[in-house]
Amino acid sequence: MKILVLQESDWLKRNPHQQHHLMDRMDGRGHQIRVIDYPIDWSNDKESNGLIYNREEHNNVCKVNPKTNITVIRPSFIKIKGLNYVSMYFTHQKEIKKQILEFKPDIILGLGLLNSYNGSKLAKKYNIPFVYYLIDNLYALIPEKIFQGIGKQVFTKSLKNSDLVITINQKLSELAISLGSNPDKTILIDAGIDLKKYNPKLDASKIYDEYNIQSDDIVLFFMGFIYNFAGMKELAKKLGENKEKYSKMKILIVGDGDAYEDLLKIKEEYNLKDQLILTGRQPYIKIPEFLASSTFCLLPAYKDEEIMQDIVPIKLYEYLAMQKVVIATKLPGIYNEFGENHGIVYVDNACEVLDTVQNILNKGEYDEIAKNGREFVKSSDWEIKVNEFENALNELI
Repeated sequence: MKILVLQESDWLKRNPHQQHHLMDRMDGRGHQIRVIDYPIDWSNDKESNGLIYNREEHNNVCKVNPKTNITVIRPSFIKIKGLNYVSMYFTHQKEIKKQILEFKPDIILGLGLLNSYNGSKLAKKYNIPFVYYLIDNLYALIPEKIFQGIGKQVFTKSLKNSDLVITINQKLSELAISLGSNPDKTILIDAGIDLKKYNPKLDASKIYDEYNIQSDDIVLFFMGFIYNFAGMKELAKKLGENKEKYSKMKILIVGDGDAYEDLLKIKEEYNLKDQLILTGRQPYIKIPEFLASSTFCLLPAYKDEEIMQDIVPIKLYEYLAMQKVVIATKLPGIYNEFGENHGIVYVDNACEVLDTVQNILNKGEYDEIAKNGREFVKSSDWEIKVNEFENALNELI
């Protein structure tokens, strides 16, 4: 099977998400994968010169499987805010048509907005099944609020053009159907987990040594892109203001993003030294070791942030598979997916995290909560999820 994947995020630099796991594993099963992507953080690239981002093609790309051989194509666009969207509409359209004629895909899999809209129209023209694969509320992700209304319209048209809509959680399925997706052609395939890699018994001694973590430290772990709404700045300030009270607690953040520089300033301002550990972006292969070094895992994002309402980040499954207690804000998508007593303890905001950690430890509840979480995700092995995905695509061809 040949699959042409369309997304408007950075396939190369962003941390592995659901689609990367799926496509790497589909490649491993002998399917051919080509991806058309977009360097979403282009405006932060200080080394990039000129007004035009030139077309790029990357071969032998892998995210989670070093043997993967995926081709990633990045069409050109104008590097001016606003014009970037206009230009990419046409350059992505041209590239999709080119790949249809040269690559001859059996399936077009859309993950973005503009290029999925183009892909859904061209798929109909060339009689190719179009699958919309939803891991986010896409129009809410548009950073410029003024464009979100247009994005919603484009999103809706693409849903209606789809031969199949696959979502990763129930809230996204409800959203898709409310916007026009055919309920009979909307299916849910939730997140997967590699239970062999994410082993609770994994040795964390290398991470302890590298970052000066002691065996009796309480490590609060966060990984991924650090959005300003992620709650990590608020948590770091709270620890800084109470560092003597919580002297054995350390915040370990693996990743970078919008809030990274502010966190560096907070670390210096409150003299947090080893209590706020910022590793920057790390190779995916090291993530299980980092998780093994943690005590609690965190997702204390703002409750009213629109982007977060319907999503269930794949890292929650990885946290729970490592038999760690997760502390998260009670977001609709997450609560709908995990409910109560499945390894996640809910808070209203990041400032409640430290007291919640202390209460769980004082009451001796940690082990029971952590075991419940591991048990809940045991049925989400990636091989099962890839089978479901592969079968759904085969039925369309």
